[in-house]
Amino acid sequence: MKVLMFGWEFPPFNTGGLGTACYGLTKGLTRNGVEIIFVLPRTSGMVSEDYMKILKAENIEIDEKKIKFVSIESILKPYASINLPIKQFDIEKIKAENVMYGEDIFAEVFRYAQEAKLIAMIEDYDVIHCHDWLTFPSGIEAKMAALKKGKNVPLIVHVHATEYDRTVGNPNPKVYEIEKKGMEEADYVIAVSHYTKNIIVKHYGIPEEKIVVVHNSIDPEPTDDSINEENFKIKQHYKIVLFLGRLTIQKGPDHFLWVAKKVSEVDENVRFIIAGNGDMFPFIVEEAANLGIGDKVLFADFLRGRDVDRAYKMADVFVMTSISEPFGIAALEAMKNGTPVIVSKQSGVSEVMKSCLVADFWDINEIANKIIALLKNPELVETLREEMKKEIRNFSWDKPARKCIDLYKRAISQIQNRTLSKADQM
Repeated sequence: MKVLMFGWEFPPFNTGGLGTACYGLTKGLTRNGVEIIFVLPRTSGMVSEDYMKILKAENIEIDEKKIKFVSIESILKPYASINLPIKQFDIEKIKAENVMYGEDIFAEVFRYAQEAKLIAMIEDYDVIHCHDWLTFPSGIEAKMAALKKGKNVPLIVHVHATEYDRTVGNPNPKVYEIEKKGMEEADYVIAVSHYTKNIIVKHYGIPEEKIVVVHNSIDPEPTDDSINEENFKIKQHYKIVLFLGRLTIQKGPDHFLWVAKKVSEVDENVRFIIAGNGDMFPFIVEEAANLGIGDKVLFADFLRGRDVDRAYKMADVFVMTSISEPFGIAALEAMKNGTPVIVSKQSGVSEVMKSCLVADFWDINEIANKIIALLKNPELVETLREEMKKEIRNFSWDKPARKCIDLYKRAISQIQNRTLSKADQM
């Protein structure tokens, strides 16, 4: 089986969990015999061959015989502002390269879709699989391209986050329209959690029977042993509480600060690390100062690779205060590193992760109390770590991959049956 897959970030060119999820899922799919043509946007000025070399060097765990990367030069960037005009990019460089782009991110999404259609016309595939709204128009165009070639292939759209999540219930109408149309045109919609499925049904009007929940996962291989032997100087003096994620309203970094204030009032020997970047960064820095905990909050910017594991190993507690979190793969990464986890009830990961503590994102006192309990109770921490060790063994990207394969087969079979039925009626 061959899948034409559209994504908009992939390690090492990623700034969030979508890239991590795409990498994990492609590993699982290729391990289970699926061939993938993965289409990605390429940054202006980067030679296509160099781009592919970097991708393959970074992701050596994927069987190169089963995955083919195809790039389209584009201004599409992970988590870019929907209001970002073309002038915000290096316009002189773009002019010098004589490349035509859309006037804004919406125009670029549809220009990208036209480029994707050309790829779809020359490639051979059995299924189209699209990740999140930026690629939904590409998937629709690819399905139409396949029909022009005389082949009806299913379109699967994979919802890792909705505009309702990203904006905390105040969606941009244009993004919402693209998301809704993509889900309506799709043969099936994959939601990363039941939490997300409920949002899709309630706010987008998509029938429940059309939505299949496929939770994200993690491979249970151990992390770098040398990190375990590392001596973190800060640990000699302080306990560490970690926030790792994009600094956007969806992820609740402001709630994390308010929790930090409560914990600091009980224990002054705690330091709070915020690892990530985003549009709320200036506000978060100012708010930390306003709360009087500016000297207790450390900023680590966006982390990659080994540094992510180092952050988890350094932390005594990992806290995810997301206001609306479709899944929350960072919680699984923390668990894999043996770090106790507190997640918001408004998260998909709480559906599959049992060895974590859970609280409503808005319940600042409850989250603070759980942090303090973990910092002061080594027996509780050890119990959670033992449970995490047992639980992590049951995770693998093979499981969601097999669910996707079953869905591909079901969608293909239904199209074939409809085609036969029409033929019989003629």
